[in-house]
Amino acid sequence: MAFIDCHFFSDSLGVSASMHVILPQVAKSQIGLASSVYGDKHPTLYLLHGLSDDHTIWMRRTSIERYASELGIAVVMPAVNRSFYADMASGPNYWTFISEELPALARSFFPLAEERELNYAAGLSMGGYGAMKLALTHPDRFAAAASLSGALDISGRAISFPDDFKLIYGDVTKIKGSGDDLFHLADQLSVYQGVKPELYQCCGTEDFLYEDNIRFRDYCRDLKLNLTYEEEPGTHEWGYWDRKIQNVLNWLPLPARS
Repeated sequence: MAFIDCHFFSDSLGVSASMHVILPQVAKSQIGLASSVYGDKHPTLYLLHGLSDDHTIWMRRTSIERYASELGIAVVMPAVNRSFYADMASGPNYWTFISEELPALARSFFPLAEERELNYAAGLSMGGYGAMKLALTHPDRFAAAASLSGALDISGRAISFPDDFKLIYGDVTKIKGSGDDLFHLADQLSVYQGVKPELYQCCGTEDFLYEDNIRFRDYCRDLKLNLTYEEEPGTHEWGYWDRKIQNVLNWLPLPARS
C-alpha cells in the first residue's frame, strides 16, 4: 500500500484541510503483507472518524492499511473536527465538504473509481452517523455504508444534550424530520426507486450508544431496508472497532475481479 498524508485547500470550508489516503499497490518482494489491485481505478472506502478524533486516528489505532491491502481497495480518511458531518449553524460547511467537495478533490488527486458500485462509507461513533448519512442521502453514489457504534439517533441525543449541539444545528428541535435525521433519511430511502445501498451496523451491548443503535436497527427493519446487524459484549473503545472494521471490509459488496 501507498500511504499519503494529504493537505489541500477546501473552498467549502474556507481553510486548508487534511486527509490520510491509502492506495493499493502490488509489491512482489514485500514481506508479511498480502496485496492486490482491481485495476487502474480503485474501489474506495471513505472511512470517517469520531467526535474526539481526526483524520489520523484509524491509522494510529487499527491495522486498516494491512486489512485494506489484502482486498485491494483505497481508503480515504478526512478530518472534519467536531462537526457531526453537518453544514454547521455556527461553523464551516462540513456536510458540503464531505459529500460534494472531498470526493471530487480526492478523485482529482488519486486514481479512485467514480462508479456507485465501487464507493462505500464507514465510520465509528460520530463517523458512523456520517457514513449512514452519506449513503442514505446519496444512494445513487454509495453501494454500502457501515456504522460502528454509531451516534445514529442524533435528534434524540441533541434534545438530551442541547448545549453540545447548538453550535452545529442551531435550534435542535428542528433536527427531527430534516436532512440531518437518519430516521427521516431512512424513510426517504425506503421509497427510493433506484438501487438501495447495503447497510451494516454493529454496537457493543455495554456501549452508551447501544439503545440508539437498537432504535435505528428496528426502524430500518420495519422499513425492510437491507441492513446487516451485529452485536456482542463491548464498549466504546478501539479494541472493539479494530475487530469490527475487519468484519466491515469482508462484508463490503466488492465486485468480482475480472
